[in-house]
Amino acid sequence: MSGFHVSVGEQVAFSKTVGESDVYLFAGITGDLNGLHVNEHYMSGTSYGRRIAHGALLVGFMSTTSTMMIARCDEKGGETPVSLGFDRIRFTAPVFINDTVNVTYTVAEIDEKRRRALSDIEVVNQRGETVAVAQHIIKWVPQT
Repeated sequence: MSGFHVSVGEQVAFSKTVGESDVYLFAGITGDLNGLHVNEHYMSGTSYGRRIAHGALLVGFMSTTSTMMIARCDEKGGETPVSLGFDRIRFTAPVFINDTVNVTYTVAEIDEKRRRALSDIEVVNQRGETVAVAQHIIKWVPQT
C-alpha cells in the first residue's frame, strides 16, 4: 500500500450469474421493457437468437466493485471516498440470461494532488469473452 488510500494494481472482483429474475426486476425498476430484454420471440428472430441483459445492469455490477473498493478505503479514515462516475463504458458482447459475469476492478492511476484514483473495469463471461469495459473515478474529500 502506498501513502495514498489505494495502490496501482490493487483489485477487487465480483461474480454473478444473470438470472431471469435479475432481468425482469431490473426492467420493472427502470421501466426499460424493450423487447431486447423481455421478449424471447422477438429476439429469436435476431442474430443474438435470445434475450440479452440490460447494459445498465452490467453497470450496476461495476458499481458493486467500486463500492467494494470504496469500503476498503473507508476503513482508513481521514477522508471520505466518493464516486465521481464511470467513463468510457462499452458493451463489447451480449450477456444472455444464465451467463455468469466476472467483474474485475483494478486501480490504474493515482493522482494524489487531486485526491483521485482512476480504475479500469472489465466484465468477462464464463466463456472468457470480454462483454463490457469502463473506467471509474474515486475522489477523496476531507471529513469535517
